[in-house]
Amino acid sequence: MSIIGIGLNLLLACLLGAALAMGWRLNKRLQALRDSHDGFATAVRELNAAAERAEQGLADLRAATDEATDALGDRIHKGRELVQKLERLIDQAPKAGARRLPEPEPDDERAQERRLGALLAAAREARQRPERMPDRQAIARPKPLFEDDLFDDEPLALTAVRGARR
Repeated sequence: MSIIGIGLNLLLACLLGAALAMGWRLNKRLQALRDSHDGFATAVRELNAAAERAEQGLADLRAATDEATDALGDRIHKGRELVQKLERLIDQAPKAGARRLPEPEPDDERAQERRLGALLAAAREARQRPERMPDRQAIARPKPLFEDDLFDDEPLALTAVRGARR
């Protein structure tokens, strides 16, 4: 009986050792699973934070775009007002005794090009007159910034006749 008892004790010791080894391996795998779960949870938190930052950036970009669109719309409106004012000045120029610009022709592309060409020629002619050229050093204007309003200049005055001044 003692040999059978010793054999059974050895068999039980081997079984318990195998169970202990399997438990130890299972514990290692469970620990790796917990670590990967914690890593996954951390990655999800970081992705959520990145998504929140992206949403905030998109909201800021939309606000800036809306602001820029409004500013551009204002500038377009001011530009149209200046065009209307320029057209009124052109219409008044022949009444003031100035050289007559060609009458506006029907609204086609060539007529618009001719009209623009006549306006540019009158502007070049006015700029090339030495008595009308201001001293560049006397008019030291700072360089306009992007945010400066481009349409806050003094009103234009047309003087198409040489020697005629307003």
